[in-house]
Amino acid sequence: MSNLITDWRDRLTHRRVWALAAPMILSNISVPLVALVDSTVIGHLPHAHQLGAVAVGASLYTVLAWAMSFLRMGSTGFAAQAAGRGDGAALRQVLVQGLLLALGLALVLGAVGVPLSGVALHFMQPSAELEQLTRDFFHTRLFGLPAALASYALVGWFLGAQNARAPLAILLVTNLMNIALNLWFVIGLEWGVTGSARASVIAEWTGALVGLVLARNTLRAWPGQIAWAALGVWQSWRPLLAVNRDIFIRSLALQAVFFLITVQGARLGDATVAANALLLNGLLLTAHALDGLAHAVEALCGHAIGARDRLALRRSLVVACGWSLIASVGFALLFLLAGHLFIDMQTDIPDVRDTAYRYLPYLAGLPLIAVWSYLLDGLFIGATRAREMRNGMLLTLLLVLPFAWVLQALGNHGLWITFLLFMALRSLTLGAFAWHLQRRDGWLGVRT
Repeated sequence: MSNLITDWRDRLTHRRVWALAAPMILSNISVPLVALVDSTVIGHLPHAHQLGAVAVGASLYTVLAWAMSFLRMGSTGFAAQAAGRGDGAALRQVLVQGLLLALGLALVLGAVGVPLSGVALHFMQPSAELEQLTRDFFHTRLFGLPAALASYALVGWFLGAQNARAPLAILLVTNLMNIALNLWFVIGLEWGVTGSARASVIAEWTGALVGLVLARNTLRAWPGQIAWAALGVWQSWRPLLAVNRDIFIRSLALQAVFFLITVQGARLGDATVAANALLLNGLLLTAHALDGLAHAVEALCGHAIGARDRLALRRSLVVACGWSLIASVGFALLFLLAGHLFIDMQTDIPDVRDTAYRYLPYLAGLPLIAVWSYLLDGLFIGATRAREMRNGMLLTLLLVLPFAWVLQALGNHGLWITFLLFMALRSLTLGAFAWHLQRRDGWLGVRT
């Protein structure tokens, strides 16, 4: 206990954590703000199926894009460890490999996305109006996929290189442009649901171009030359691909959970799927804010492992955990006391509002339960231990499936109870893996 108190009182660690966390929190919050603006703009159109189309279409796109979030996570861990060693050549290789992977995967996903969306909509059984608008929205969003994946790789690389201002610039440019274009296209030009998708595409490409310019400037502080010949050698790709493979499996499983919430909500009616989308915007707002601290854990723990500094590793974890607990309590109180205002801001459709009000207590409980899984993810990413993240996620799904089957009889209440249970089990399984690794090698025996 005395060590924990001493670690918490270390002012230098607080400054290091917030030097990375503050810009990432600002940039991360701008991500769900886009979803909030989408929902708010479309939510004030006259029909529930228009809001439902954005919710379902965005969910389909998110399954594809966020399943590729390993492009960010894998880049962060390897870049942080290279920065800890002072290896400028390795930093360059991680960046180029991340961008090449992003381009290749975007082409593959673009080819399979259209038929897969048709299959998904078949199982959702939406109304005819909802299905057509969803297709229009999703097909348009696919044009922004290469830029979105490139931005993942760039943001992760910048964070690993201890540069939190560049991700802030990328995400703020992307999301502020998205907000402005949404208002113009949907309200000003009256392009409706398709206009919202077009705004996102233009914003994603703009953000990716900003990131490439900033990457060139950042590399000037890290002397070194990239070994282009090594890019044609399998062994130079193997560590990154192995980590990315495991993070991909983990991310795909996580996104499947969010997607199934949308599927089940769609089966319960247009008002329910729309209400769940508004509530999940609250979860996204919380998760992205708390992820700012988790990102600091990724960068600082990866840097400490690269430098083999056990004390810095422990202190970074203690300080980040303390601030995350404080923030999660704040979000829980916010949704508990002002949740109705949060819903009213997003839509004026009476049925959707009344449905969302009933499930606000679940949203208020989520930050306190989910925060620990965010932090543990950051630790595993910084240590490039993606296998444990993958196994923890798969084990969580196996444990929660029987409960999901039993609770489906409770309708949307059962859906939200299952989701809370999923988040709790996710934290417990990751914590068990972290405890095992700590006892075995103290994290600093991790292969880098």
